[in-house]
Amino acid sequence: MRDIESRSDIDELVADFYRKALRDNLIGYIFTDVAEIDIEDHLPVIGDFWEMILFGTVSFQTTYQRSPMQTHRDLNSRETLRTEHFGRWVKLFCETVDEKFKGDNATLVKVRAFSIAETMRLKFSSKTAAGVPVVRE
Repeated sequence: MRDIESRSDIDELVADFYRKALRDNLIGYIFTDVAEIDIEDHLPVIGDFWEMILFGTVSFQTTYQRSPMQTHRDLNSRETLRTEHFGRWVKLFCETVDEKFKGDNATLVKVRAFSIAETMRLKFSSKTAAGVPVVRE
């Protein structure tokens, strides 16, 4: 297997991931019924995001004028995002990477995906990874 080396590799990765995620019985409805994403519009935006993360070649802040955290905060206000949602997202993402790629960039994209999922889980989930309720004041 080869490493993630180009934008076309990123586009392949995110397209394959979303094919899985949209059909997934735990998180699919969040994309289709709650967020109602237009996948054709969404894929290039997500590609820009991962291209910036891996290669620094796209200024995501200039191409994407919204805050990804705020977007997910708004989504969470419509449907509570739970620990298991974030776990499934990162599991599917990392499995998709592992099916196609191996190398430093493949490892980096998985580490960043885990970090993003964990950050959002901490902000939005009502329980910790250990299942202990979070107390917010």
